[in-house]
Order: sequence, then structure tokens, then C-alpha cells
Amino acid sequence: MLELRGINAGYGQVQVLRDLSLSVEGGEILCLLGRNGAGKTTTMKAIMGLLPLMSGEVALDEQIISQLPAYEIPRSGIGYVPQGRRLFAGLSVAENLEIGLRARKSGSDTLEDVLDLFPRLRERYRQPAQTLSGGEQQMLATARALCLRPKVLLLDEPTEGLQPSMIDAIRQVIVKMRADGIAVLLIEQRIDAVLPVADRVAFIENGRNRETIAAEALRADPSIAARYMGV
Repeated sequence: MLELRGINAGYGQVQVLRDLSLSVEGGEILCLLGRNGAGKTTTMKAIMGLLPLMSGEVALDEQIISQLPAYEIPRSGIGYVPQGRRLFAGLSVAENLEIGLRARKSGSDTLEDVLDLFPRLRERYRQPAQTLSGGEQQMLATARALCLRPKVLLLDEPTEGLQPSMIDAIRQVIVKMRADGIAVLLIEQRIDAVLPVADRVAFIENGRNRETIAAEALRADPSIAARYMGV
């Protein structure tokens, strides 16, 4: 289980997260929703150690990881797919995946499992990442994170700018990760893209916790989202 316990974080003197607490269980998809600037991406960066915490802590399976240097966080079992993918554009698909494999010393069996999830990447295996379509690049970014064999998968707007067929492909992989017992924390602006697969939805506003509800409650009453995401 991933747990955020009253974390405060920000950029320099600008505080963004204020006593934010969340938890995601293995085999669960938690969708983090809020307006632009609410602190969603900052939450991801704080988990990954890319922003130092002012206070609070992040725990994985009851082990405090927020004191680790950022490069140790993936080794603890957290895969991160940032907004904008952040691939090594000049490297091939194979080389990008190799970087993911090395983080936790995963072997060829892991690579084969990941390529089975994304057959298109097998077809593009020797191509430079920069030659892939937007959807294929998102697949590669997700595949690279899965090469860690993560306990937790963080996804920041994975469907942004993708056509419906690619959104469906990414969504199917996320559902399979849940079935395999992985905890998934997902940021999305498109509620329609994630609501069919989410188990719970957590709303944040100005870096603070608001409601956390079962996804089925939001499916039954979509107007709940308007309180936190409307302009």
C-alpha cells in the first residue's frame, strides 16, 4: 500500500500541498481529480522525491520512503509515468526499456511480459522513440515504468492528446495492472476516460484533501465533480 501522511510540499517558498493525505491499496485504482493548479502533479513529484517535503511522510508497505534520495524511489517499487512522457527521444524503444529494466535489475522475462502487453512496441523495437506516434510514445513511457515490476504505478494524464483507440489500449493495461495486484494512482482531466475503471476518486483543491468517494457514486451523480473541477 502507498500512503501519504499529512504531506506539505511546494516550490521554494511557494507551498502547494497542505497536509495532504491519501492511500492506495494493492489492486486498486485511485483517480486524483481537481482543477488545474490544485496540486495533482506536485503530489506525484512529492511521492517520487523530486520535491522535498516540508513535513509529513510517504510510506510504501509501512516503510518510510520520503527520506530516500529520488533515485532510490523507483528501486523501492514505484513506477512513474509523468505528464509529457519524458522519454529519451534519441534512444530506441529497446534502449528506453533497458533503462527501466536496470532500475530494479529486472530480467528478460519482465521485458517479454511488457512487450506482450504492448505488441506495437515489439514491432517498433529498434526505432528511435522520437519517431513514434503520440500514442506509441505513451505506450513506451508506460512500458518503461512497468519494467520495474512496480508495486505502485503513478500515471499523470496518460490519455492526454490520444485518439480513442489508444486511450482504450492504455486503459486496458491499467485494468490489467490492477488485476495483478498493483496499486494505481492516476491523474486525469478527462473524467470520462477514467471513471469506467476507477475504484475510488479523491478530489483535491488548493493542495488540500476534499472528498474521497467510491467511483460508483460519481458514476451515479456526475455533478459531484463539478464542485471541484468546474470553472
